[in-house]
Formats: sequence, C-alpha cells, structure tokens
Amino acid sequence: MRIGVLAIQGDFREHRAALEACGAQVSEVRLPEHLEGLSGLVIPGGESTTIGKLMARYGLDEAVRAFSSQGKPIFGTCAGMIMLANNIEGSQQQRLGLLDGAVLRNAFGRQVDSFEADIEVAEIGPPPVKGVFIRAPYIESVGKSVRILGEFEGKIVLVRQNNILAAAFHPELTDDLRLHRYFLAMG
Repeated sequence: MRIGVLAIQGDFREHRAALEACGAQVSEVRLPEHLEGLSGLVIPGGESTTIGKLMARYGLDEAVRAFSSQGKPIFGTCAGMIMLANNIEGSQQQRLGLLDGAVLRNAFGRQVDSFEADIEVAEIGPPPVKGVFIRAPYIESVGKSVRILGEFEGKIVLVRQNNILAAAFHPELTDDLRLHRYFLAMG
C-alpha cells in the first residue's frame, strides 16, 4: 500500500514517519501527478490558508477532489481537517469541500493555548487516543452522512464521512499509531 502525504507545508514528515511505522510505503505529494498510483492521502496540519493557496496554485485542489471521487481515503489533521470542510466559519479561504461540516479555525485558542487531552474513540477501543491540540479547530456541525468518532468537552474533534477521516488534533505527534492504522484500513 502506497500512501501520499501532502508535502507543501506543515508537519508532513511526522505523518510520513507514523505511516512508515505502520508498514506503509509513503510518497510526498507536491504536484498533481504525485497522486498517481497512491492508495490514500494524508493532508497534515500546518497553516490552512497557506496550504489552500499552494494547493490552488499547483492544481492540487482539483486533483485531490478527483482522487477522493475515486473513493480513495483521505485523512486530514488540524489544518488538513479545515481544508477538507465544505464550510469554514467566518472565512472564504480556499478549501476542498469534501467533508459535510462546518469548521471553526483556531477554536481552542492561540499557539500559547496548545494542550493535550485524552479522546475516547469507540471504533478503535481503549485506551483513549492522546490528542495534541495546537491552534486547533473543531467541527461545529456535521451533515447526516458524517459519523462523529471523538469529542472533547462536547466539541467534535474526530469524524468520518465515507472515505474521509478528519481530526482536529495531531495524532502524528504521539507514539500511538492506532488512528493511522484505522486510516490505512479504510483503503
């Protein structure tokens, strides 16, 4: 199984290491043609406005939409979750619009407000997943086809919609590989 990690900005190296630790072959994606032959794609955390602009500049936005329409799994974390949403509260920034949900950027505060929390994820079982929240978003509302997999203090922080998995936090910054394995099993 060959998985791509969008490598134009953000913490793509950490996702690459986590996926390789799960046994996946990993390719860095910077251009549309880099999606060819991949079984799935990770859109990492970083700065969502910058990621959106760079994706549009290089034609990756349309290429990723086409990739998703083939049913291939996509996992977005933090800024990646923002990019996947079809609605970003108070923003007209570029987005992929693949996840039926409304996301609020920087919802837990600024960089100085970063924290870790345990997230119960019934689909992967105990113990809880360690969530690393850095200028993290959360999902304010979801459509009927979206399954809520995890919440923190009543806020939606982990969801799945068909081939789309999205987390408000950074699982790649922990030693727990269960979410990456869950993503790989979606393919």
